[in-house]
Amino acid sequence: MTVVEIVVVGAGVSGLTSAICLAESGRPVRVWAAAMPPQTTSKVAGAVWAPPRPADRAPETLGWIEHSLQVFRELADDPASGVRLAPAVAVSELTAAEAMSAASAALIPDLRPADPDELPAGFGNGFRATLPMIDMPQYLDYLTRRLAAAGCEIEEHPVQSLAQAADSAPIVVNCTGLAAGRLAGDDTVRPLFGQHVVLTNPGLQQMFIEINSGPEWTCYFPHPQRVVCGGISIPNRWDTAADPEVTERILARCRRIEPRLGESEVIET
Repeated sequence: MTVVEIVVVGAGVSGLTSAICLAESGRPVRVWAAAMPPQTTSKVAGAVWAPPRPADRAPETLGWIEHSLQVFRELADDPASGVRLAPAVAVSELTAAEAMSAASAALIPDLRPADPDELPAGFGNGFRATLPMIDMPQYLDYLTRRLAAAGCEIEEHPVQSLAQAADSAPIVVNCTGLAAGRLAGDDTVRPLFGQHVVLTNPGLQQMFIEINSGPEWTCYFPHPQRVVCGGISIPNRWDTAADPEVTERILARCRRIEPRLGESEVIET
């Protein structure tokens, strides 16, 4: 019987990615999960590669974002991955230096200031670039297949503590997200509630991202069959139920920026 050296707890994008890196390097790995990948919050992410604002960035993260960008560019060559390089317009109330560090900007070869006629009404600053955009349901399927090809199992195996996982393996990788607070006995782990609205795609190709310092912003990420619209961030909200008032605000903001979304059917909130 193979000795299990590592247990990864959690099967969202962080757990799957961690397990793949370990399994493809030859380490025996299992993934224990309370929810399988399609049931995780990873499935409903936007999602796009973008550098954090300098105010939010720890010094070591530049290496992380540079490596992630390289990997996503490689994945974009595989249509099955769900990753593609897409045109983006980003607008901001922040100055260029506040929105992105010079080192981060240097990673994006076609980054340029947006012309005034490329900006929606009400926005004076913005830029254009080609960025990796990820179709999360497809990407999670891709990661699950890649993990299986590396010989790793995903087990529906809820745990009550990290110590329980440590009884089965000398190394435990904690990728449980919000549940990490309960499993590790750390009450400083708090939720950050987000919500998206998913619409049918009326033919959009370009993503739109608003960068601001407030709790709500406008963004939309067009995938082949749908558009993921956002966004909002509410600290310390534990439930995951969609708020109808938030839905209406997201729709109003996104449809103001892109009127074609007014013709789209709401698929999911």
